[in-house]
Amino acid sequence: MLVGSARDMTVVGEAGTGREAVALARSARPDLVVMDVRMPDLDGIEATRRIAADPGLAGVRVLVLTTYDTDDHIVEALRAGASGFLVKDTRPAELLDAIRTVAAGEALLSPGPTARLIARVLRLPAAPPATAPGPDQVLPRLSEREQQVLTLVGRGLNNTEIGQALSLSPLTAKTHVSRIMGKLDARDRAQLVIAAYESGLVTPASAGGPAAGG
Repeated sequence: MLVGSARDMTVVGEAGTGREAVALARSARPDLVVMDVRMPDLDGIEATRRIAADPGLAGVRVLVLTTYDTDDHIVEALRAGASGFLVKDTRPAELLDAIRTVAAGEALLSPGPTARLIARVLRLPAAPPATAPGPDQVLPRLSEREQQVLTLVGRGLNNTEIGQALSLSPLTAKTHVSRIMGKLDARDRAQLVIAAYESGLVTPASAGGPAAGG
């Protein structure tokens, strides 16, 4: 009902299980999937992983929406390939904005847990996603300016805020972000956030700033 009330959005399908969600994504090819974590048959994390890993669904983004605001779920969602994470007490207007943000190719996380969840990512034994380069692969690939931009991405700044911080136009900041994604073979901005922490450019103590890329 909420999505259908927005003039710039159209609901192309609804799924009751994770397996149905994957099948529906393949048949409907939506711009974005709003995925619940707890679903029968196949949970939302595994459904997200299958969507993100399917070459035929390249460009289909996943926004995870759940009542369970725990580190493990956030980490699992990002590792599975989610581009956004919100809890269900998000206000309706904020949810619609989140859908727009993620559909536009940005990463979005619920305010608050960003630094905490990335610190947890670095402590967990599981390997990061294949598209997230390791710390020894990040810095040599990037120019000094690109490292500055990646640092600000890791701190949660959006393109406008990055431009203001570095005296660049938002378009130039966006261009830098796109080039960094290409150099690091990152699927989206969420992967850049992890890369910024993995490389040591950002630490949980220095993160600060807003939690959403826009």
